[in-house]
Amino acid sequence: MEPILRLSGVSKTYDGGHQALKSVDLDIRRGEIFALLGPNGAGKTTMISIVCGIVTPSGGTISVDGHDAIRDYRKARRMIGLVPQELSVDMFETVIATARFSRRLFGRAPDEAYIEQLLKDLSLWDKRKSKIMELSGGMKRRVLIAKALSHEPDILFLDEPTAGVDVSLRRDMWKLIGRLRERGVTIILTTHYIEEAEEMADRVGVIAKGELLLVEEKTALMAKLGKREMDILLVEPLNAVPDALSEWNLSLEDEGHRLRYAFDATAEHTGIPSLLRKLGDLGIAFKDLETSKSSLEDIFVDLVSHRDEEQAA
Repeated sequence: MEPILRLSGVSKTYDGGHQALKSVDLDIRRGEIFALLGPNGAGKTTMISIVCGIVTPSGGTISVDGHDAIRDYRKARRMIGLVPQELSVDMFETVIATARFSRRLFGRAPDEAYIEQLLKDLSLWDKRKSKIMELSGGMKRRVLIAKALSHEPDILFLDEPTAGVDVSLRRDMWKLIGRLRERGVTIILTTHYIEEAEEMADRVGVIAKGELLLVEEKTALMAKLGKREMDILLVEPLNAVPDALSEWNLSLEDEGHRLRYAFDATAEHTGIPSLLRKLGDLGIAFKDLETSKSSLEDIFVDLVSHRDEEQAA
């Protein structure tokens, strides 16, 4: 199946010489939830802005369901909805007028039933006649979402959608994303709430300093790069890790009551059996073992740190 969105060699260098994107190649599958992770200044918003026609790329091509995003801008842009980080609405306009206007802007015929249901889904129906300037910050964010969805896009970009919002809005947002996915909408989000990407996304992309470091199925990424830790709960505390255990990656925690072993779960030999035998040989008794796997956040930090080390070398 052809991707609904394809970026080929997309780059962006600003007049001052800053390279915000470095030849990004990315295919987004129809109907998937794709999470783009990266620190501030990594190029996430630049990439989204280029696809949405807000920023002009320095090079490369963008295809939106077969439409060239540069040459066939109107058809491509009509398929896309964007929820930006910053508020971008007329503060003196009412909520319902904003949604209606955005729908007309993309050439959609009026559909009052759709607009009503959209505002109800976002808990905005009771505020439909209120001016946006009268709303709370969370309600204003909901208006941005309504504006992005008013023309029934096939692709929805969410740029840090839940940053700084209340728990209620975050919960409603993720429920709405679930419903959109059921309708076949393709969703691309950037987020600092990595646990949300871990829960919601099908695939994860990691970007740093304008370079797309990798794109993986979420489960495959965690299986490939995830590390595990085993905590050995000791009967008697240790003052230091014995020299005889130096070949294992061990650290002492919990005031010497816990011996922590970090290992690669995908390796052919984890070293656990030999470590436990060695503990027995040394007369170090333990009462329990606990294992845990790394989170997506751990993987993300490791990837970015490793790339920084490579560039510094």
